[in-house]
Amino acid sequence: MFSPPLSCQLLKSLAPEENTKCQQGLYFQDGKRRVDYVLTYHIKKTSSSRRHTSRLRDNAFTRTLRRGREPPPPAPKDDAEVGSPHHSMDHHDDDKCLRREEFESNLMEMGLELERDEETKTPGVGFVKIHAPWSILCREAEFMKLKMPTKKVYEVKHSSGVMEKINAFISKLTDPLHPNLEENRTQKVKHLSYPFSREKQHLFDLSDKDSFFDSKTRSSLVFEVLKRTKCTKAKFSMGSKTVLEGIIQHFIFTRCSGITSLLGSGVYLAAYPLHDVSIHHYTAVELFLWILKLLYEEWASYSVFYKYQPIGLIRKYFGEKIGLYFAWLGVYTQMLIPASLVGVIVFLYGCVTVDDDIPSMEICDQRKNITMCPLCDRVCSYWNLSTACGTARASHLFDNPATVFFSIFMALWAAFFMEHWKRRQMRLNYEWDLTGFEDEEDHPRAEYEFRVMQKSLKKDHKSQKKEKLTCRDRFPAYMTNLIMMLLMIGVTFAIVFGVILYRISTKAALAMSSNPMTRSNVRLTVKTTAAIINLVTDLVLLIFDVYFFHICVMVVSSEVPKTDKSFEERLIFKTFILKFVNAFTPIIYIAFFRGRLGGRPGSYLYVFESYRMEECAHGGCLMELCIQLSITMLGKQLIQNNLFEIGVPKLKKLIRYIKSKRGSFQEEEYEKKLQRYETDHFLEPFAGLTPEYMEMIIQFGFVTLFVASFPLAPLFALLNNIIEIRLDAKKFVAELRRPDAARGKDIGIWYNILRGVAKVAVIVNAFVISFTSDFIPRLVYQYMYSPDGSMHSFVNHTLSYFNVSHFQNGTAPLEPFHLGFHVDICRYKDYREPPWSLTPYEISKEFWAVLAARLAFVVVFQNVVMLMSDVVDWIIPDIPKDISLQIYKEKILMMDLFMKEEQGKTRIEDSCKETSTLTRSRSIQSSVSSCRSIIVMTKHFE
Repeated sequence: MFSPPLSCQLLKSLAPEENTKCQQGLYFQDGKRRVDYVLTYHIKKTSSSRRHTSRLRDNAFTRTLRRGREPPPPAPKDDAEVGSPHHSMDHHDDDKCLRREEFESNLMEMGLELERDEETKTPGVGFVKIHAPWSILCREAEFMKLKMPTKKVYEVKHSSGVMEKINAFISKLTDPLHPNLEENRTQKVKHLSYPFSREKQHLFDLSDKDSFFDSKTRSSLVFEVLKRTKCTKAKFSMGSKTVLEGIIQHFIFTRCSGITSLLGSGVYLAAYPLHDVSIHHYTAVELFLWILKLLYEEWASYSVFYKYQPIGLIRKYFGEKIGLYFAWLGVYTQMLIPASLVGVIVFLYGCVTVDDDIPSMEICDQRKNITMCPLCDRVCSYWNLSTACGTARASHLFDNPATVFFSIFMALWAAFFMEHWKRRQMRLNYEWDLTGFEDEEDHPRAEYEFRVMQKSLKKDHKSQKKEKLTCRDRFPAYMTNLIMMLLMIGVTFAIVFGVILYRISTKAALAMSSNPMTRSNVRLTVKTTAAIINLVTDLVLLIFDVYFFHICVMVVSSEVPKTDKSFEERLIFKTFILKFVNAFTPIIYIAFFRGRLGGRPGSYLYVFESYRMEECAHGGCLMELCIQLSITMLGKQLIQNNLFEIGVPKLKKLIRYIKSKRGSFQEEEYEKKLQRYETDHFLEPFAGLTPEYMEMIIQFGFVTLFVASFPLAPLFALLNNIIEIRLDAKKFVAELRRPDAARGKDIGIWYNILRGVAKVAVIVNAFVISFTSDFIPRLVYQYMYSPDGSMHSFVNHTLSYFNVSHFQNGTAPLEPFHLGFHVDICRYKDYREPPWSLTPYEISKEFWAVLAARLAFVVVFQNVVMLMSDVVDWIIPDIPKDISLQIYKEKILMMDLFMKEEQGKTRIEDSCKETSTLTRSRSIQSSVSSCRSIIVMTKHFE
């Protein structure tokens, strides 16, 4: 890759008319100093603003004197506008201008170079371009302990012997899947890296200082300066405030007055590094020179969906944290391929064996003529079990012995995935020179120090004067947080309960229809529409996610975490809990609660004394669970999330266009292209990786938690992720401002959440197989109650008897002769004693036998699968052997390098000592000889 000055020279030689395009917003007006960062602020074209603009052009020394000695001129008493909203708004703008002035002066004192541009084609917005000179970059790189490549290179051996030949063969087979980049070729040599030091600059190759620090590194170094630079100008109205409150206010303001605070208070509108070149307006020569072109063609294009991601290039442009996210997403997507294949095989097994399934054949046999009890009160009548033939056959596709194997497979798959990611992460740490990197010491948050100071000052104040307890003191903060979390979870439960009421009432309404086709498809209609309503409620909750997120921020803020890392982890965990409850509550209800709370004929459970609780179809609730999961996976993952990711950024961008009144000069844009920093201003701000991780973790839950009931979930997730990777790539390259490059050696708390979900998935699948499917009842019948060890008469074994004369008053069918004959006994699915027994309708011994088998299966399944997962975790090492050897080799080479350097210094010192000793001896000899000559001459004269 060419450095910017070299690229300008090349453009000048190739296309003279395009010479200025490489400097459109990427450099200062002199065309030499590169723009490393941009700050934007609001401009109000008034006399006041013009006065402050001219003031900002003065030198830093004059501004310092003015701030220290010149108070702001008092407003005249007879001014009619004093106290008016317009005047207060001007006064607020003037205060922002003064704070910008001080902040930019402090930046220049820190060594940064600034250039202002207010004459842009973006009305109402001013731009401050920031350039970091070489000395400042070196200073910040040393402070941040950035590892940079030295002149020393060594040979990299990825494997040896047979493994090397196998890897070469695999690499040759997968060569078409790799992006067309030079960095994807196997590197045989690697530069030895060492934390940058200004005293040891001779270790590094500084022949081209302009390209030594790339654009990503330069912007991250400037951002560190922006975070560290304080703006202490503040106005304190001490009117009704106590001295204690004034001290605390001054402390919290000066402690939080970096660029983040200035952005939050509106002093600056935005702060961002620049993209290297525009995607929408470029020439072929320009794009050849910039890294963004490669990302756009080899990563952000749907035509390369089958290729691996250029992870090294992503890291080089966006930083380590974003590179790790896309690397993790790529590993997860690759691991979904074998899971999808096995899931499809399990589904096909169910399709092939559906005609051999004896229970479904018995249900479909019309000769058995089993009369079932009504599904609802009064309007529903008796029905033949053979009418549930379609549901029973469809349930076998997802409820067969192969699903148990698939559940065990997916539990082991999750363990392999976690181990594979840890090894991949260590390999990336080695390749990206992060092996010795440790997270920087996280300093206490200003709010935490403020709370500590507040408590200490209050204690001193209470010792002098007894204070009344406030409501906050009486009610602990954690109780408030707990109530807020329960309230938000309660909103989700209320929505689920509303959907349940819809299903119950709709089923009763459709059962009263005069259309026989409508009455025969009541269950299917209610299932499908309820799942769609759940999808719609998810859309509504997506809108409320913003408010939920702000509530989570308030909850975490009230806990006052000590460090920023602790604050972020707590916020992520609470947000994940809410998302998890929102996504999985309807599924958990169908899997574990529906059909188990309805009661029995003659003693049903009612909601609002009118609506009977739902029952499962005779084939079980597993089929309804599959419908819910399929609509959620297809609707929420493939359609809803992708549409939101595409539509929301474009909508926000349109709103910013309208607000800035840019639409009035759209035609002018074709005549004269906007500057790079203006174009980036209209892009969507980067909101962090939390939404991206959250979406994938919830999907991971869908893939692992209920996979026993829906083996096609990995396939749906794979299809979604193939689109998701390219969609996210296009968003990062063309729709978002360039994020600040952040360093990190792992994915943080998300790994712990993944492990937690994988552990919970084992328990959930054990309960799904035991209590939701008919796998355990079939085994119990086959080995305990079947006369010939087959599944014949299993359906009759699971059905209990009910005497229709025992119906409660007003609940008997209005049309008892719907089937053409009088019904005395009807059947329902349960293990209960018949009405002619000594204990009618009591739970039978078969129920307890099945329950004991179910609980035993849960215990055995959970412990066996957990043990197998731990064995996988123990067998596979976290660090690949070749990487551990290379890391050890790097340490030895680094030690040799410094030993040679010390030896060189010792030789120089020894030679210097020998030279000084020889010089001293020669001077002594000359002095002695001169003395002798003087003595001889004296004697001669005598």
